[in-house]
Amino acid sequence: MNRAFTIFGGTGDLTFRKLMPAWYNITTANAAESDFRIVIIGRRDYSTEQYCELVREWIKQFARLPYDEAAFDRFCQRITYFKMDFSDLVEYERLAQFYSKENITEHIFYFAVAPAFFAVIANGLKAVDNAGSGKVILEKPFGENLEAAKKLNIQLEEFFPIENIYRIDHYLGKEMVRNIQTIRFTNPIFANLWNSQYIESVQISAFEDLGVGSRGNYYDTSGALKDMVQNHLFQILSIVAMEWPEHFSTQAMHDAQLRVLKSLRRVKDIRDSLILGQYKGYRQEKNIAPDSATETYAALRLFIDNERWWNTPFYIRTGKKLKCREMQIAIVFRQTFIAASRNILIIKIQPNEGVHLQFNVKKPGGTDEITQAKMDFVQSSSFVNKINTPEAYERLITACVRGERSWFSQWDQIETSWEFVEHLKNLYRWDKLPVFAYEQGTDGPVEAENLLKRFGHAWVF
Repeated sequence: MNRAFTIFGGTGDLTFRKLMPAWYNITTANAAESDFRIVIIGRRDYSTEQYCELVREWIKQFARLPYDEAAFDRFCQRITYFKMDFSDLVEYERLAQFYSKENITEHIFYFAVAPAFFAVIANGLKAVDNAGSGKVILEKPFGENLEAAKKLNIQLEEFFPIENIYRIDHYLGKEMVRNIQTIRFTNPIFANLWNSQYIESVQISAFEDLGVGSRGNYYDTSGALKDMVQNHLFQILSIVAMEWPEHFSTQAMHDAQLRVLKSLRRVKDIRDSLILGQYKGYRQEKNIAPDSATETYAALRLFIDNERWWNTPFYIRTGKKLKCREMQIAIVFRQTFIAASRNILIIKIQPNEGVHLQFNVKKPGGTDEITQAKMDFVQSSSFVNKINTPEAYERLITACVRGERSWFSQWDQIETSWEFVEHLKNLYRWDKLPVFAYEQGTDGPVEAENLLKRFGHAWVF
């Protein structure tokens, strides 16, 4: 086994909760992609056996496939814990010696660390034979702002080939995000109506019921716009709004998404386009400044300047400490009959996965009263579907091994998203946009409800 999947940040929460359960699933399923040594880089003083004992409980709790003692033992045989300080360039000589001794010549590196360490690790890997021809997966956020992102991208591309850099966005690995294209393009009842003539608005909501937890140092310098909107939600928006590609290749899909992001209309009146909020108690969280004005909630009203979507608003909202954990896309169709409710197509991404359609029928009886009918496809309610559907990180790791780049964000998409978010941030700072307080366990600030009301709309849930 001369291939290694090396995780920098191997004792972090992401590795324990997501990456190791994903690799356990890949190994247990005997997938072709499982032919890798898993090298864990960490600063803590563990042996490989001690590390595996730590991993065991995370596998039991978070793996998609049931825990099996024999399967776990086989999984652990592929793991090596390598203690080193990855910020010390001298340490990479030892790492190079380890790879040489183990005859490892093919590499995938996963940077499960803060972006400040990306360039440091890439520089250290210059000591490792064949590292520069390997692949690298970068965990978000990619840079702290547009300038930092550009600088970081140049540094990485000086070492890794452009086609070997995989910028991960785990939402792109979720089953129902991947299903958006199938639902839209293969069903004429949606494909032929997917435009401003028939669609009144599009809503993308990403609710979180948890707060910042142990991420205070990062989050207080980031906020909802950088943490969620700039990457995850803009990627989903581009998938929903993209033109029908001539062919479903990686490049064609990428180009179609990029055209959407480049067509986002520049905001003129920020108060008609953005609502910011902060949950009460945020300033008392660990590592949060007592006078912090960082937003934990953002709602946006955006437009795409092209023929398909002319003057159809795209509403986006995301926040922490809200009433539930829920992510969904709502396609609100225009009203064709004043006495009838609007047709609504809802694509549910998490925690439940499925498709919900609301449409009108005549109420049974002797009147012509119209009522609403609802059809639900709940994919995640099926045990068979749940067991047989790979989790996002499992899917993305497998895609990287196969070289399937359509599952990952590309640099020009990231750059365009950063440009738009920085445009927003400059506007609201200049206009001194307020950050509204909201109660924990609610829908967020009432001002976000009022934003839609001013334009005759309402949030779907």
